[in-house]
Amino acid sequence: MLHDIRKTYQLGELTEATVADNPFDQFDSWLKDALKSDEPEPTAMVVSTVDADLQPHSRVVLLKEFTSEGLVFFTNYLGHKGRQIALHPQVSVLFFWPLLERQVRITGIAHPTSDAVSDAYFHSRPPESRLGAWVSEQSSVIASTEVLHQRLEQFRREFGEQAPRPPHWGGYLITPVTFEFWQGRPSRLHDRLYFSKDDSGSWKIQRLAP
Repeated sequence: MLHDIRKTYQLGELTEATVADNPFDQFDSWLKDALKSDEPEPTAMVVSTVDADLQPHSRVVLLKEFTSEGLVFFTNYLGHKGRQIALHPQVSVLFFWPLLERQVRITGIAHPTSDAVSDAYFHSRPPESRLGAWVSEQSSVIASTEVLHQRLEQFRREFGEQAPRPPHWGGYLITPVTFEFWQGRPSRLHDRLYFSKDDSGSWKIQRLAP
């Protein structure tokens, strides 16, 4: 039964004495731990947006870059999430690394990356992925998968192996506003350290009840 499923979290702890003063440094450390672990998708993150009716929507995307400015992922700008970000650029992000018994929650503002950043990543992708960006009119209703196969062959004939970046495809940079680091602990007394900025613009750390 579902209510009988339980797990004891006991791999680590997160304290004010050991956490980095800057949440970017702490996230970088945890991301590196995830990349070195056996997590199957260490860069997978749930990105949540809201539509015009303020209905939340969540989906998994892959983190492709993390810098001192924030987190970068790439997508079709005309899909549901692109249209929702255009209306409401406030987003939330969730990383869950179950093997490490950790999760990170981030809130921030998403805005398109420069053409140069989008071009550089697009042209690093395999040829089939570059064609796929042209094939899929993301989030639109299609009659069958055959439509996709027909469009794939159409664009393969047009571009060959050197498809350019579509104008409707590119990156988003999420500039973080808050971070929350969660480390599973025994008795469900999990560690939660929350970073936000004070009036001076410095990061402050608060411990949250589990």
